[in-house]
Amino acid sequence: MEIDGFDAEVLESSRDKSQSQGVYIYQPTQQGKGAGERPSKRRKVASTDASEEPKNHQSFAPLLNGDENAECVQLRYDIYKQLWSVQKQKIKGILEDVDAGVLMDVLSFVRNTSPQTYDPILAKEPETSALVTVGSNVSSLSRLLSRLNDQLAATGDGGVVVLESGDAPNLKTTLKNIIRAAVTNTEGNDGYQKFLTDRAGPRLLGYDLDLLHDYVQRKGTKKLVLALRDSEAFDPGLLTDLLSLLRSWLDRIPFTVLLGISTSVELFEGRLPRSCASLLQGRHFEVQEAGNCVDRIYEALQADLTGRLWLGRNITSTLFERSSDFFQSPEAFSRMVKYAYMSHFFANPLAVLLANPASTMLPQLRICEAIRNLPSFRMFCEDLVQAGFSKEVRGLLEDDQYLLQQTSKHLDTNQQKMRRLFQVVLVIHACLQHTQSSKKTSVSDLSIRALSGELGESPIVEEMLATMKTLDSEKLMCLLNSLPRALFNDAHFSAIQHDIQTLLQTYPDSGPLRSEYNTNSSVVKTTVVQQRVRLSKGKAKLPEQDLEYTKIIDRLVAILQEYFAEILVNPQDLFLHELFLFDLRNPLKETFAPRPRFAIERALASPFDYLFSSFDVTEGKISAKQPATAILYQLYLESGALVNVHDLWQAFYAVFESDQGDSCDERVVMTLFYGALSELKAFGVVKNSRKKTDHLAKSAWMGL
Repeated sequence: MEIDGFDAEVLESSRDKSQSQGVYIYQPTQQGKGAGERPSKRRKVASTDASEEPKNHQSFAPLLNGDENAECVQLRYDIYKQLWSVQKQKIKGILEDVDAGVLMDVLSFVRNTSPQTYDPILAKEPETSALVTVGSNVSSLSRLLSRLNDQLAATGDGGVVVLESGDAPNLKTTLKNIIRAAVTNTEGNDGYQKFLTDRAGPRLLGYDLDLLHDYVQRKGTKKLVLALRDSEAFDPGLLTDLLSLLRSWLDRIPFTVLLGISTSVELFEGRLPRSCASLLQGRHFEVQEAGNCVDRIYEALQADLTGRLWLGRNITSTLFERSSDFFQSPEAFSRMVKYAYMSHFFANPLAVLLANPASTMLPQLRICEAIRNLPSFRMFCEDLVQAGFSKEVRGLLEDDQYLLQQTSKHLDTNQQKMRRLFQVVLVIHACLQHTQSSKKTSVSDLSIRALSGELGESPIVEEMLATMKTLDSEKLMCLLNSLPRALFNDAHFSAIQHDIQTLLQTYPDSGPLRSEYNTNSSVVKTTVVQQRVRLSKGKAKLPEQDLEYTKIIDRLVAILQEYFAEILVNPQDLFLHELFLFDLRNPLKETFAPRPRFAIERALASPFDYLFSSFDVTEGKISAKQPATAILYQLYLESGALVNVHDLWQAFYAVFESDQGDSCDERVVMTLFYGALSELKAFGVVKNSRKKTDHLAKSAWMGL
């Protein structure tokens, strides 16, 4: 079919090579070869070896409008890898510490269970099964099983076979998968094939447990752990048959069954037949919830005494909102933090300054220009002008070398302020453990307030200081001993602690010292005025030691107030906070909580927000230069709940006719119309109407 006179660009934009395309434009093959003639032989091109790849390949793209040199690009990537490798080791240590307790209990249970514990006189069944409750922290079971397998393999005792519900459609397939996983755990796939072919004697089927028995004897396996990771998803009948069969082989194969449970033991046992529940003789283990683990990870990342990069308020709020709303695992939380780190170094050219590079390596002109365009730089210069340092501001604006020197100096200073800010957060959190009687405030909640500059004047701190005044000497000493040791390098705090100890030694028989703010130090007076009883509170006469203790309490609270006011500054007010504080929520939110429908609607309604075009397109106006699907979608938005197909076609054709005039080919436009209509149906935007055969029904409205 000829398409002369039709805009080739419009036609090209409508072509889609996907399998879901509903309409095609037929184009005849090129002339010159017969129908049965073989196509010309293609030249064979050798694949490029990995060693021949260009050495200047970079993981990050050059910034500063392409003027960033290769050394700075590589340095940004290197400092990102260096910082995250340190944080990764911290996260790994926290996860290992969280799992250490339950791991040792499960490992001890596996090693101490054996079929020989059966007592026929007392009819005591051997403990060969364990119920592991993981709750919402599903990923913790995978970590636990992996470390359990490593422990058993390191000592040569055996290994762990992990079975999913999808691997157990029937009993034969389940046994085959168990045998395959047990052998490949140590021998690999090739070893499994050799084990089947090189075995002496008659050839056995893949689900025969005699194969596993031979493997256990050959390897000297003492413990073979079968872990059903999602045991609640297994068919109860299949689970009964499997446990019954494994029970009959206990004298030959040392099975121990671990059952992962996401709900509770009672619910799990309630859905099992009695015959299956009677086969479960063992113990119950409970894995720690993910919430505490996530808080510990965040605290380790943010409150590091050597930290150089911190997450801002918006990202912290997003991380913990997702963690609470979607029962996020620690691994998923760590991936989101890693993505935030990567986003900062990928898109911020000034992040290279965190590596303290030599000034000769930097593209000084563009780097200095970028620094002078920072909002924090403008605020910094305004503060200097108001303070009367106009000469320093002129130097920052005109002398690039002076600007880089001051940047390095203030970067180190403000990073130290961020470290001290999070140390104060830990101090307040430690104090709240002794002064809050209701629900304890977490480190993440305090961090969000501190990162927004609201913690110093928050009601939480005011109530904490007021409660601290009422503490007796024993409780106060417990509070002071729980504070971070770095805090007592300050002479004022050391003096207060020394004064309290001296006072207690001076009055050893007076019991706990109480201040005048304590409820026990007040008395209620009753007076009668005109035959009416009036109650009034007053302070009891305190002994000398309590008066001295009150003075110490007042000094402590005054020092803490001054300490908080000095350090709890708003990080957004710090010069160069754009370098060491990443607070762009959109990259993180769009990646881990994408909105595909919004993106599709925007692409169809405003296609030139995504497409490059050399034409002058009026914003908000339907044009023939737009893709056919976008044109049809915008016409669809102007219609009601029911759309007449003929009217829609007429409006669609009018768009091309007004642009092409008499040269517009109606057949090609109709082809584009049907192609666009099939794509809208594939998106779920329209469907055939049952009321009227020549109408379409809307199935989606924009923005909903």
